[in-house]
Amino acid sequence: MISKAKLKELASYKTQKYCELDNVYVVEGVKMCDEALRSSATIRTLCATAPWLEANAQLIGGRDGGMLVCEVNDAELERLSGQKSPNQVWMLLERPLPSPLALKKTASNANNDFILALDHLQDPGNMGTIMRTADWFGIRTIVCSRDSVSCFNPKVVQSTMGAIFRTDVLYTDLPEFLHSCRANGSRIYGAMLDGQDVYRSQCQHQGSVLVIGNESKGITPEVQACLTHKVLIPNRGGTCESLNASVASAILLSEFFRG
Repeated sequence: MISKAKLKELASYKTQKYCELDNVYVVEGVKMCDEALRSSATIRTLCATAPWLEANAQLIGGRDGGMLVCEVNDAELERLSGQKSPNQVWMLLERPLPSPLALKKTASNANNDFILALDHLQDPGNMGTIMRTADWFGIRTIVCSRDSVSCFNPKVVQSTMGAIFRTDVLYTDLPEFLHSCRANGSRIYGAMLDGQDVYRSQCQHQGSVLVIGNESKGITPEVQACLTHKVLIPNRGGTCESLNASVASAILLSEFFRG
């Protein structure tokens, strides 16, 4: 069982300020917590109902030591949860801390990987969906401008559907990072309204970076200056002003990884 003092302490993590101060984030629900247990993520605390703990005893037992496991009832779970309908299990995980060396290694791209870059992306739903889509295409690195929404925002975490455990999300000075990539021979593609029709382009994913811009303002001028190629999803209907950022990302990634 969980003490009142511990419950009060853990409930404070519903406030993002406390999560940021303690360098942690919250994961909730059966699907997400199952993914967390099967990943290499560092789980600090696991709180769950008795039936869930019993059903997942083997999975919990397979984890390395250091994880605090607490049984809670439905009322206690509701106090911890930031969701309208809490679902059996709640976890507190440590945020990974990427080093400057990781950014330098990513910019050099010695493995000739595909990198997704997000410029001033603000909507948590878009961020989470883009991370989930990137996971589908096997993209393991996303580089974001420092003013993009945090990948540890609760709405982002939940909408990734587990992709957060398989994706390195790095925040940095994006123009500086892209200049480094370009100097190392990477092609820098950007989704632009004055770009070339993506369906008529020979988009190469190996050793390339694709930049997705802000939901309403697109790619900033500073980042535009780093691009080597501009691509466009043609507006066949001629009525909508633009596509949702996560939808545009999915369409473009499908073209980059075609064949």
